[in-house]
Amino acid sequence: MSFSHSFPATSLREYDIRGIVGKTLTTDDAFAIGRTFGSIVIRNGGKTVTVGYDGRLSSPDLEAALVEGLKQSGISVARVGLGPTPMLYFASVTRKADGAVMVTGSHNPPEYNGFKMMLAGKPFFGQDIQELGRLSAAGDVVPAAEGSAENIDISEPYVARLLQDFDAGGKDLTVVWDNGNSVAGDVLKPLVAALPGKHIVLNPEIDGTFPAHHPDPTVAKNLEQLIAAVRENKADIGIAFDGDADRIGVVDDKGEILWGDQILVLLARDVLKTHSGATIIADVKASQVLFDEVAKAGGQPLMWKTGHSLIKAKMAETKSPLAGEMSGHIFFADKWYGFDDALYAAIRVLDIVARLDTPLSAVREALPQTISTPEVRFDCDDTRKFAVIEEVAARLKEEGADVSGIDGVRVNTDDGWWLLRASNTQAVLVARAEGRSAEGLERLKAALVKQLSACGLAEPDFSGNNAGH
Repeated sequence: MSFSHSFPATSLREYDIRGIVGKTLTTDDAFAIGRTFGSIVIRNGGKTVTVGYDGRLSSPDLEAALVEGLKQSGISVARVGLGPTPMLYFASVTRKADGAVMVTGSHNPPEYNGFKMMLAGKPFFGQDIQELGRLSAAGDVVPAAEGSAENIDISEPYVARLLQDFDAGGKDLTVVWDNGNSVAGDVLKPLVAALPGKHIVLNPEIDGTFPAHHPDPTVAKNLEQLIAAVRENKADIGIAFDGDADRIGVVDDKGEILWGDQILVLLARDVLKTHSGATIIADVKASQVLFDEVAKAGGQPLMWKTGHSLIKAKMAETKSPLAGEMSGHIFFADKWYGFDDALYAAIRVLDIVARLDTPLSAVREALPQTISTPEVRFDCDDTRKFAVIEEVAARLKEEGADVSGIDGVRVNTDDGWWLLRASNTQAVLVARAEGRSAEGLERLKAALVKQLSACGLAEPDFSGNNAGH
C-alpha cells in the first residue's frame, strides 16, 4: 500500500507540529507523523520510540493513530500513556529510546493539539520538521513492516527520581500548587504526598478544557487564583504549571510573581556554588539584572535565542548546567538530564527556599529594581516579519547603536534596553523594553516605536494585555 500525505502548511512549526483539531490537525496527520517519523528513526539506525499524551480531549485518538503509523514503519513503541511532557522525556532518556513523540497542545487553547519530538536524545525541530513534511508528501518512507507496542508505567520511577534531589535538610514549607487542570495532576499527587511540609493543590484534576483558567503561567491573570491562595494560607511559595508541565510559574510568600529570569537568578546562585565559573544561559527576553547577577555569582552569563529546542542545543554545546527562558522553561543538566521539566524545577526551587534564612520575597526585593514592559506581541505577516527585523537592524547599524543580533535586535542604551524579534511560531513580532527609571523606559519605548513607524507599523499596545513580565 503506497503512502503519501501532505500537512497543512501552518501546522509544521519551528519547534513542533501543531494545529486546530479537526481542521488543521487530524488523526490522518497523526498517522502520517508516525509513519514518517518512524521511517526517519529506522533510517537513523534506530528501532524504539516512546510515546506519551496530555490531558486534551483529542489526545487519546491522536496518540492511537500516531502509534499505528510508527508500528507500520516497524517501530517498537513504548506507550507511557497520560502524563507530563517531561515524564515522556524522562522515559526516553532512561530507556535510551531512539526517538520520542509527545502528543500535546502545551499551553494553547483547548481546540489545539500538537506533537513534540526527540530523535536520538536530541530535540527534533526547525529543518527536521520541514524535512518530515517533505518526506511525508513524497511518500518517501521505509517499506511497511510490523512493529509492536507495549504499555509501560514510568510514573513511579519518575516521581522517585524527582524526589531524589530534594535534600529535606531545610525547614518545612507551606506550598500552594496550582496544577491548572494540567496533565501533571496524577504525578503531582504522589509527589506532594512524599514531600515534607504542608501542601495545598488547586485544580488537581486533569481536564483538557481547562475550566479554572488558561494554563499559561507567564500571564499574570492566570496566576490570580494561586496568588489569592498563597496569601490566604500564608504560604511560603506558590507553584504553577502550563498544560503539559514543561513550564513553571512561581509566586513568593507575599503573593508577588517571580518571572522566568528571577527564578533563574535564584537557581543560578545555587548551582554556581558547585559549578563555579559555569555558563548559565537565558534567552534574549531576559532582564539585564539576570545576566549581571549570574556574573556576580561567579558564572558566565550567555544570552541566546528564544526557543526551548535552541536553548537545549546550546546547553549541550557549552556544557551548561542550567538554562532558562522568560516563558518559564527551566533546563537542568546539573543532576538532571538537560531537558525542561517544571516538576523538577519546582523541587529544586523548594529545596533552595527551605534552606533560605529569609522569606523568598526578600530575595526578590533585594534584586536591582527595573521597570519593564510585558512581552508585547503584535500581528505582522509571516512574509514581512523577518524583513522588518532586517530593516531595523540596518538602520541601527548606520546609527552606530549598541546592538546584539543574536535573535532579532536587542539595543542597549544608558536608559536600559529594548528588544524586537520575530516569533518563530506565529505571525507576530515580539517587543520588550526594560528601563532603569520610568522616564528611561518611556525613551526606550519611543525609540522602539520610531523604528516600527519607519517600517510602516503602528505603535503596539504596551499595556500588557498580551503576556509576560
